[in-house]
Amino acid sequence: MEKPDFLDRGEPARLIPVAADTNRESKAASVFLASLVAVPQFAKEVLGTIGQRVGTRSSLRAFTEVSFQAKEKDNSRPDGLIVLESGRGRTWNALIEVKIGNSDLTTEQVESYLHLAKKNNIQALITISNKFVALPSHSPVKVSKTLIKNVDLFHFSWSYIFTLAHLIINENQFDNQEQKYLLSEFYRYLHHDSSGLKRFDRMNPEWKELVGKVTAKATLNKASDEVANTVAAWHQEVRDICLLMTEEVNRTVRLKLSRTHANDPNQRLKDDSNHLAQHCELHCTLEVPDAAAPLEIRANLRERSICVSMALAAPKDKKRTQSRINWLLRQLSKTDPAEMYVRCHWPGRTPPTQARLEEARADPEQLIPKNGNAPPVSFEVLLIRDIAGKFSGTKTFIENLEVAVPYFYAQVGEHVRAYVPPPPRLQGQRQAKADDDDIVEEGGLPIAAQGETTGSQG
Repeated sequence: MEKPDFLDRGEPARLIPVAADTNRESKAASVFLASLVAVPQFAKEVLGTIGQRVGTRSSLRAFTEVSFQAKEKDNSRPDGLIVLESGRGRTWNALIEVKIGNSDLTTEQVESYLHLAKKNNIQALITISNKFVALPSHSPVKVSKTLIKNVDLFHFSWSYIFTLAHLIINENQFDNQEQKYLLSEFYRYLHHDSSGLKRFDRMNPEWKELVGKVTAKATLNKASDEVANTVAAWHQEVRDICLLMTEEVNRTVRLKLSRTHANDPNQRLKDDSNHLAQHCELHCTLEVPDAAAPLEIRANLRERSICVSMALAAPKDKKRTQSRINWLLRQLSKTDPAEMYVRCHWPGRTPPTQARLEEARADPEQLIPKNGNAPPVSFEVLLIRDIAGKFSGTKTFIENLEVAVPYFYAQVGEHVRAYVPPPPRLQGQRQAKADDDDIVEEGGLPIAAQGETTGSQG
């Protein structure tokens, strides 16, 4: 494999590395880069997330143990180099820096590699560690903005790479069985305890004290380190939840961000710190492909509770209040009612009404305001889980959160469908027809809420 002219030294990435047993980072870099070269679909997915197209006419090379003709004063030596050549003669290069286990990237090291990349006309630096970021264009370390004007900086967590490999293997989109075998072995390598792969499993050290301050009704300072570190930990955790849900549903679950927050992680940190200080709450929104609505996740520090919810527009073709409520209850007929609530939103200034799912099934009129004349405009289905003392635990909070989100999706997200208006009917051929939702049995419980299933149109 021919190495670029700017390299003084570089070994083609080995699928079976020969680095010393103590050098786990070099081994991980070699196995990862060799897998990219050997499995085009893997390279297409990984590099595609940072805007690099790997086509049928593309050529990908990867090197480890690299040193450069033009060196930095500190003789920086990144873990690898990627060379991607397109069919049109365009070449894109990226330095690779890998961290394993509890090793963290430092600002000094990343900035040194950015200087090295600029000196050698290398277009990008890719860092890989156990740290999570919202998007690959974000970095877990702060660097000088002047350094990333000429060199793109990207970051992948090992969990993100692990999940991508998992999805590709399940989709079985390979040119041959050898490629599937190679990627499966890479997946097994990352899955092993000795690989150094680690999920985010605990909040920041200030978490317990911060929750205690909120419980004592103390005022939080949005500019304090304890607030900023808590929000930064939350950002890592919600990224991990995206990966966890991606593995659970075998589809890519994404974090929903505004354009401002997607482009500027520092502004996102600032805004979410302000929200935490004002409302004593952490929140995020996940987008699950083809789900009826996004998943809203909120951690309320005052109440020490976790809330997961989905919002649905009410069916506009149903004119009666009872019919619209029945439309929702029918879809929740298989849902375990424990800790589940239904909230109705009404037009005008009428405040929302809320009831436990079990109570709403028994008596849907509990959701109807006394002076309400117009039907509801939308609904929310909520899981509200009070975890009391476990909320302040740095590890138990994460454990409970990562149980609550997939549980809510299994109980609600898999069953509810967004309202779809029925197709228009030909004029002159309409027939009077009783609304199925209005049929009730003795006791007032809708038949549909007792187990009858329905489509999205009700």
